[in-house]
Amino acid sequence: MKAASAFEVVAARAWNVLNEGKPFTPVFVAALWLVWHAPAWDSLTFWKAVLGVAVAVAPLAAAVVWWDFPLHLRAFLLLPLAVSLWVYPLPPLGLVLAALGAYGFFTVFFWGTLYYRLRIGTPWTNFTRFWKLVLKNSDSTSGNAREQIPKVLLLLVASEGAYAVLAGSGSPLWDGRTFWALHAAFTGLYALYAWAVHRRLFTWKPAEYPRYTEMPDAVPPAVDRVYVVVIDGCRKDRLAEAHTPFLDRLAAEGTVYEAMETVYPARTVVCFSSMLTGTYPAEHGIHSNLVWRLGVRCESIFDSLRKADKRGVLVGIAHLIDAFGDDVASVTAVMPNDEADGRIMARARQIVTEEDPDLLVVQLIAVDQTGHSRGPLYDEYRQKIEEADAHIAAFYEWLRERGKLDRAVFIVCADHGQSDGIGGHAHLAEGERFVPFLVHGTGVVRGKVVAEPRSLVSLAPTLAWLLRAPLPNRSRGPVLTEAFAVQSGERVRPNGSVASERRTGT
Repeated sequence: MKAASAFEVVAARAWNVLNEGKPFTPVFVAALWLVWHAPAWDSLTFWKAVLGVAVAVAPLAAAVVWWDFPLHLRAFLLLPLAVSLWVYPLPPLGLVLAALGAYGFFTVFFWGTLYYRLRIGTPWTNFTRFWKLVLKNSDSTSGNAREQIPKVLLLLVASEGAYAVLAGSGSPLWDGRTFWALHAAFTGLYALYAWAVHRRLFTWKPAEYPRYTEMPDAVPPAVDRVYVVVIDGCRKDRLAEAHTPFLDRLAAEGTVYEAMETVYPARTVVCFSSMLTGTYPAEHGIHSNLVWRLGVRCESIFDSLRKADKRGVLVGIAHLIDAFGDDVASVTAVMPNDEADGRIMARARQIVTEEDPDLLVVQLIAVDQTGHSRGPLYDEYRQKIEEADAHIAAFYEWLRERGKLDRAVFIVCADHGQSDGIGGHAHLAEGERFVPFLVHGTGVVRGKVVAEPRSLVSLAPTLAWLLRAPLPNRSRGPVLTEAFAVQSGERVRPNGSVASERRTGT
C-alpha cells in the first residue's frame, strides 16, 4: 500500500485553503477582483489603489470570514447584501456575472468533476449531480453556495466601491468623505449584526464536559490490544438502512451506544483530534481540516501509551498527519474510491504483521468520499457502507485467525455523519451529530444498548483505561465503563500499573 508522498501532504494542505469556507472567501474574492482588473496591472496608480482597497476592506472581510452562516442562518446574509447595494455604487454587471460563473466553475466543474475524477475516479458526468449538491449544502465549506455567494458579492461590492473612490475610476454616488463614513458604518453594523445573529440563533453546539477525566475505580478487562475502525463520514441512519450483517453481529454480541455524539465543528481532523486526545478544539488546538500550526496542543492517546511502554498507530490519509505527525502510518488518498478501503485494510494488516501495536486505529475513507462526491442520500453511499462492512469483517477474521483477538477489544465507530448536499459536515445538521459506536470483545457486555448521551471525547480515556496507560493530560470524556463487565476496587496508576483501592463502609 502506497504511503502519502510529501507532495500529497503539501497538496492536501493547499486544497484545504480552498475547501474550508473561512479561507476560501477572501482568497476567491481577491483573486477574482484582481483578474477583473488585469488590464490595469501595468499601472503603478492601480497598485497603490489596490493597497488602499485592501486596508479599507480588511475589517469588513475579517467580519465576513469570522462569522459563519451555516444551516438556517444562510438567509440572514441577504439583508446585509441588500443594504450593501445602497451603501456602495452598483458594481459592473460583468463583475457580478464573472463571480457567479467562476464560483460555479470552481465548485461544480473543477472540484465536483475534475478534482474527484483525478483523485478517486468519479464519472466525468458528475457535474450533472454536483450542482444540486452545492445548492443544498448547508455547512460552511466553500461548497455552500447559499452562504458563499452572498459573502462573495458583498465583498466585491465593497471592494469595487472603495476602488472607485481611490482610483477615480468610477462615479460614486457620494463624495469621498461621505463614502468612507458610510463604509465604516456598514462595517461596524455588519459585525454587530453577525454577532447578534450568532448570539441568539447559533444554538447547535453540543455541551462539553466541564471537568477532566478521572480514572474509574474499576478493574479493566484483561486486554492486550485494542483495534478501532473509524468509518469516516458514516451517517447513523444510512448505516441502519444498509445490509451490514457483520456489524449487526458485532452489535448483537457487544455494546452499542445509541446516542454517541460527535464534536463541534464536525470536521475530520477536528473529530480525530478530539477522539484521540479526549478533549475539545479549544484545548487540542485543531479547529478545522486546515491546520495552521501542526500537531495537537496536548497529549494524545499515543503519548499516553508511550508512557506505559506501549505503542499505538493510526492508519489514515495525509491530512491526519497535520494533527498526529509520526503516529500516522499514512496511505495515499489518490486512488479509485472502489479500491480505497481495501488498500487501507491491506496497510492495516501490514502494520499488525510487522509492528503488532497495542492500539491500532484505522480510518476507512470510501464512505466519506462518496458522500462528498456523490451525496450521502444516494444509493452509492449506502453501497459503500455495505462494502465497509465486508472489509471490516475480513479484517476481523484475519485478526482472529492469528490469535490477535484473544485478549482484545474491537471498536467500530464514525468520526462524524454527513448532511445533505456535498456530504457537508461541520455544523451538526441532520445526519451529522450522532454517530455509530459499538464495542465488542474481551470483557464487553453482550447485547447491551446504552441510550444515554455520550461523546466521542470518551474514546481516548477509554483506550487508556483498557490498555492500562495514563490518561491524556487534557482528557475530559468519562471512561465508557458501562460497556464492560468490571469490578470495583482497583484504580490504574499514572504509570499504567494497577493499585488496590478497596473501600470499606457504604
